[in-house]
Amino acid sequence: MIERMTLSLVACTALTACVERRVWIDSTPSGALVWINDAQVGRTPVDVAITHEGVYDLRIEKDGYEPLVTPATTDGPLWDQFPLDFFAETMPVTARSETRWMFTLVVRDDSEATLVQRAGAMRDRVAAGAETVTVGEPTQGPEATTAPQVQPANPIPPQPTGG
Repeated sequence: MIERMTLSLVACTALTACVERRVWIDSTPSGALVWINDAQVGRTPVDVAITHEGVYDLRIEKDGYEPLVTPATTDGPLWDQFPLDFFAETMPVTARSETRWMFTLVVRDDSEATLVQRAGAMRDRVAAGAETVTVGEPTQGPEATTAPQVQPANPIPPQPTGG
């Protein structure tokens, strides 16, 4: 009898639905490339499925505009927070959570004065240890040089919150 009841509970759990979490990202202007945690997900407007609520590293780029790099947070509904998330995951219906992010990109100013100012600011950040600069080796001749890669000195991986 106990075996049959256990088997029934396992079967019922297998038949239950799940939680669907999505992030909708848009920008002004639209058509910008979007990366979440260094994975390209598409061009704005874009709708992305996520596995957990939390903080994500977001990067949005479009030619002629300043790249936008920022942490972005998804705060799920109350039913998606511990310990209620257990019941949401095992209910016989699909629970949906949607987060919307909207960003306005700034037109890039490539004038000489602005470039000199940005170079000075980067030099100061590197000297202070806030960033490191890695320059790659040329692969084939001087025209194939690699652009410097700027990375945070102490990257912090995204931490999920809740469920």
